[in-house]
Amino acid sequence: MLVKTFGSAVYGVEAITITVEINWMATGKDYMIVGLPDNAVKESMQRVESTLKTNGYVMPRTRIVVNLAPADIKKSGTAFDLPIAIGVLAASEQLKKAGAIDKYVIMGELSLDGAIRPIKGALPIAIQARKEGFKGLLVPTANAKEAGMVNNLKVYGVNHIKEVIQFFESEEQSLQPIVIDTREEFFNAQYDFEIDFADVKGQENIKRALEIAAAGGHNAILIGPPGAGKTMLAKRLPTILPPLSLHEALETTKIHSVAGKLPENSTLISKRPFRSPHHTISDVALVGGGGVPQPGEISLAHNGVLFLDELPEFKRTVLEVMRQPMEERRVTISRAKVAVDFPASFMLIASMNPCPCGYYNHPERECTCAPGTVQKYLNKISGPLLDRIDLHVEVTPVAFSELSAMKKQEGSGAIRDRVMKAREKQAERYKGHHGIYSNAQISSKMLRDICVISTAGHNLLKVAMERLNLSARAYDRILKVSRTIADLAQSDDIKIEHLAEAIQYRSLDREGWAG
Repeated sequence: MLVKTFGSAVYGVEAITITVEINWMATGKDYMIVGLPDNAVKESMQRVESTLKTNGYVMPRTRIVVNLAPADIKKSGTAFDLPIAIGVLAASEQLKKAGAIDKYVIMGELSLDGAIRPIKGALPIAIQARKEGFKGLLVPTANAKEAGMVNNLKVYGVNHIKEVIQFFESEEQSLQPIVIDTREEFFNAQYDFEIDFADVKGQENIKRALEIAAAGGHNAILIGPPGAGKTMLAKRLPTILPPLSLHEALETTKIHSVAGKLPENSTLISKRPFRSPHHTISDVALVGGGGVPQPGEISLAHNGVLFLDELPEFKRTVLEVMRQPMEERRVTISRAKVAVDFPASFMLIASMNPCPCGYYNHPERECTCAPGTVQKYLNKISGPLLDRIDLHVEVTPVAFSELSAMKKQEGSGAIRDRVMKAREKQAERYKGHHGIYSNAQISSKMLRDICVISTAGHNLLKVAMERLNLSARAYDRILKVSRTIADLAQSDDIKIEHLAEAIQYRSLDREGWAG
């Protein structure tokens, strides 16, 4: 008897519905899965057999062919266990009422006793099931809230295969679909941060630089000695970024769902992601890849912050693969039979010591590095990568008087309000430009029209570039940053004071900065 159930396979951040065809033949005695299954899928027949026997059912001792269609797409993972098991029961007529199984997408990994384990990619699977008009979706309970965010689709959470069997035999009366108030949960959790800029003593100039970075979506690098607070400040950057929109949250959640990074029973990601990979990370782990392409750290940081601590310690090849994704805000992973796009629109925040010993330019401690060592250390960061970083911020140690002061520091909420007002000006300015939402994204062609400066501003910029020996690449960056500073001041024009502040954030472009 031929029976069809439906599952789903995830490619990139999208899902493809898979028809699971089970044919029980009268002759023969082996099991066969076809349709480009990987080893995890091939092993599912052993899990299915154990599950059925443990729960009082019979695994047919005849030839069973399982076809996963379309057959030219590679299938991977263990989530096909449940649709195969239900299909075997229906094909062998052990499932008394199987008329409704073709109206549902069924996904889940089986334990040997029939318990159902969580899967990856429940959210894109639910979106695709709704798009194709399925009546509902059966997924492990741990993934039910994630899939339940999709409206106009009945989502049922199941813990054991017996619940699925009873669901179909009772004509869908034994389970209740999960109901999620996505908007309420999302908006209630948006401002629930455990950390705050009010925790940071002193460092007002660094806070100001990060406020500018947040307001314009600029990449930034923090340069300073150990213990100056670079990591502490960087970790608080998401608390002053504008909150995620529902569209951004859905996009971000899909990526984390596909990567299996969502906690159990979670719904929409409500806060901007902050990813901080270790400097031993590989190229593939950073940008994504693998036999079945998976998102890397730059995609997991989509709509959020990618923090690279101790930047010169990263392998040069790892840093270089970021250049194209930083420019295009997406990464394409190409394989022989498939090419997958992952979004990668993130803010890069990096930190580094000014030299190997960490105390070059320190106000109190002496640098012990040999001559030429500082420049060699800085040269680990390539010019093309540095060209994509708008703000170079020198971080100095906090004085004891500031650390011990009882003065109340400005909190993240007040800074975020200013950032959001600046972003509103940018949203109005770029509403006619597709794909541009902040000052950091504008092209060189647009720069001349948007970042218009006065004659006095031109003179100031000329003097600064000559006296400070700024490189040519600093020119565009200064204009972009000054435009953001003007937006923070709610000014339509870029004034001299805005340019002057932007000029100070180009430390690494000054010739001779490293001696």
